[in-house]
Amino acid sequence: MTGPLLLLDGASLWFRAFYALPESMTSPDGRPVNAVRGFTDMVAALITRTQPSRLAVCLDLDWRPRFRVDAVPSYKAHRVAEQSDGTVEDVPQTLTPQVDMIMDVLDAMGIATAGADGLEADDVLGTLAAQEKKDDVVVVSGDRDLLQVVSDDPVPVRVLYVGRGLAKAELFGPAEVSTRYGIPTHRAGDAYAELALLRGDSSDGLPGVKGVGEKTASTLLLRHGSLGQLRAAALDPTTDIAKGVRAKLSGAADYIDAALPVVRVVTDADVQLSRPDRLPASPVHADRLARIAAGLAIERSVARLVAACAATSQTAELP
Repeated sequence: MTGPLLLLDGASLWFRAFYALPESMTSPDGRPVNAVRGFTDMVAALITRTQPSRLAVCLDLDWRPRFRVDAVPSYKAHRVAEQSDGTVEDVPQTLTPQVDMIMDVLDAMGIATAGADGLEADDVLGTLAAQEKKDDVVVVSGDRDLLQVVSDDPVPVRVLYVGRGLAKAELFGPAEVSTRYGIPTHRAGDAYAELALLRGDSSDGLPGVKGVGEKTASTLLLRHGSLGQLRAAALDPTTDIAKGVRAKLSGAADYIDAALPVVRVVTDADVQLSRPDRLPASPVHADRLARIAAGLAIERSVARLVAACAATSQTAELP
């Protein structure tokens, strides 16, 4: 038996690390390293917790893909920062340089990163999870959108949701998503995406169907099974759907059509890995990793990461 494939939502984790630790954590030359330190500690803790045989940190190569903005112009519009060379994501100035530091730590350790041109990390996670046929999959993110990737077939895909911090992380499979959000268990992942579309998501700038909150969306999906069946029933004058619900769905028809591909993660992306995703037993560039750790004053965090990889690899090799 081997451990699972562990897929990490990179930006979700380093944003949380940045806000969880004070910027007073600095390198010897005064650069903030709170995100690097916190992210490295989280990766070490997640490796120890899940005991993976494979690991990839998934990246946003385009945090606001054109096809999603064209479909729903409000998509992540509240996160846009205008600059002379165009629009970029509004990210704290002291976090941006730390992302490069994190990439250096991962590369020196030998941990794979994964991305897809023109797509978000959600799409990379969704694709790698959907295409896995051998190992169990654990997706780690603080973004509830990823709950749509839970599955039992062909391999178990679980989401470790860290929206309230790693100490309060919750593991979701289809049964847990169904119970928490009141949606059909047999298609919990797809149904969660439809629930999110109907209720809206302010964090992504999705307005939802006016007058339809989470409770109403849950009731409708449980009764009709899917968004497609719900819409068909709403168009059928012989069904007993309330007049108000019919009117709301009819009024939001264009939004629903446009938002479906926005809400659903891509599962057939052309994902590129920086290296094979096998969990490294030891750093591939030990001297370089030591220099990076010393230069950033994160020796203890890096040591925890190295130790977690070594211990997990040794456990996997035991008969």
